Amino acid sequence: MDAIDHKILRTLENDGRISNTNLAGLVGLSASACLRRVQELEQSGYIKGYRAVLDRSRLGGEITVFVTVGLSAHLAKDAREFELAMDAAPEVRECHNITGSVEYLLRVEVDCLQSYKTFHSDTLGVLPQVASITSHFSLGSSKDMRG
Repeated sequence: MDAIDHKILRTLENDGRISNTNLAGLVGLSASACLRRVQELEQSGYIKGYRAVLDRSRLGGEITVFVTVGLSAHLAKDAREFELAMDAAPEVRECHNITGSVEYLLRVEVDCLQSYKTFHSDTLGVLPQVASITSHFSLGSSKDMRG
């Protein structure tokens, strides 16, 4: 990784749809050399993929809730079972294993309060691994760099 690779990554992170020609111009390479570098960054795992950033409010995901979850036991099997349940829950957009007083931080998106209540009681509330649930409703985001 050199300075050009870092500049390529920063540029693609901000605009994953930039054309190779424009990217090459920004980083000071020929189009073919830039394309080779991007392909190498993809193959080596620095670039994991490209995606569309959707406007969730237009798609019915108007409410974002950050949920901390404490597990009842600290066994690897409990963590695996909890993570599998979160993978299967479409409301869960992110699931992070964290340090501190609880084990997980979730980003949950739902269309209404009743949908969150259903997720809370019928998904989280029935898992035997779950000891505590704390919900934090987002009022807005001044910065969101997720791509």
